[in-house]
Amino acid sequence: MYSPQWIDLDGVVNMRDLGGLPTESGEVVRHRRLLRSDNLQDLSPEAIETLVTRFGVSDVVDLRTHVELAKEGDGPLRAVVQIRHHHHTLYREDSTESGIPAAERALPWETDERHEAAAARQLAGADAAHRRSHEEYWSEHYLSYLATRPDSVVAALDAIASSEGAAIVHCAAGKDRTGTVVGLALKVVGVPDELVIADYAASAERVPAIMARLRSSTAYAANLKDKTVTQQSPTTDTMRLLLRTLDERHGGALGWLGTQGWTRADTDRLRRKLLGDRG
Repeated sequence: MYSPQWIDLDGVVNMRDLGGLPTESGEVVRHRRLLRSDNLQDLSPEAIETLVTRFGVSDVVDLRTHVELAKEGDGPLRAVVQIRHHHHTLYREDSTESGIPAAERALPWETDERHEAAAARQLAGADAAHRRSHEEYWSEHYLSYLATRPDSVVAALDAIASSEGAAIVHCAAGKDRTGTVVGLALKVVGVPDELVIADYAASAERVPAIMARLRSSTAYAANLKDKTVTQQSPTTDTMRLLLRTLDERHGGALGWLGTQGWTRADTDRLRRKLLGDRG
């Protein structure tokens, strides 16, 4: 039975500790080793103190794009000298070299959404059975992270494995990009599919609060204007489909990682980090 270990701090609405999840071999993910969250821009000084002293946060793995960083600016954790920051965008077209300042560009997924809308219009008269479901759309979207930015996915996992204390993985909402990277990390150390799926879907509980928070930011407000809670909510079938596709195409998460240079030594490092007696 999965029960989310929510961390309710001022400035975030979707932060939780992955500690307590059992593996198929009977081990347990340790508390205060891997946290996941929505973006950290609004953390209060008291919340920062809690993360540093109570949770022992040493590393932040930021999956947001260059565009988001430019639009939102440095978050308050950047001022904490003992915390290492790792930025790994999951969008191929998100580059610092486009010639257009990042703060003036559209969010990378807005282009994807325009293409999706055009495809939907073309299919308007087609049989409904040929249209992608909500789950298929999102699982394919997550697979695109692996296809277009495998370097960032592997680097994010390496940052978790190499962290001295607790690592926080986050994006904007803390459900899609974060859910993909965290799901892979949990699979590498042997957490069963059903618990990986349950953790992924737990963010649905916080989607109304996530959307309210992001709509207060100029970086995301326009993009979220016409989106609904249902459209933005993760479902168990989305992650189940993603894991099934990895199994069928690559022999699982470790099989895919192996094609990207991930080694047994890397797996052992991540296992020691998340399961061992010491971080």
